[in-house]
Amino acid sequence: MSLLHHRELDLAVIYDRYADMLYRLALSYLRCDEDARDAVQDVFIKLVEHNPGFRDEEHQRAWLVRATINRSCDLMRRRKVRAALPLEEAHHFPAHASEEAQEVLDCLSRVPEKYRAAITLHDLEGFSVEETARMLRISQSAVKMRLQRGRSSLKQQLEEGHHV
Repeated sequence: MSLLHHRELDLAVIYDRYADMLYRLALSYLRCDEDARDAVQDVFIKLVEHNPGFRDEEHQRAWLVRATINRSCDLMRRRKVRAALPLEEAHHFPAHASEEAQEVLDCLSRVPEKYRAAITLHDLEGFSVEETARMLRISQSAVKMRLQRGRSSLKQQLEEGHHV
């Protein structure tokens, strides 16, 4: 097997392992299906072009998460994406979510972005506080504070929208 073929297989494995999570993360920032897909595509293009050397799978995952957050923020600034996720696109995040879950996700999109990343990684994707801290490059206590403040903001959004 050639080195190129082996690298393609690795890229396919990486994509299969992380693409859905990265898409949901990007969507939590961008609130637009097409923009979220673009962000994830851009991250994988960057991965192929730069081929960063990863120490282990955790380092790889942290790099992908950080790159997705950075790209999402770039797209937000460039495209001035501020509108809520349109209802016709809501079925993409996640496909099997109930109407109540969709309302929570819509409210989450209005939580300040630095809190949204912590909530998305920890509460929605199931990463530990320690893993979330490494991916966001902040301390564990900062993750806990962002989770607390983000959850408070989310609760306020839900109460204001009478979604409780």
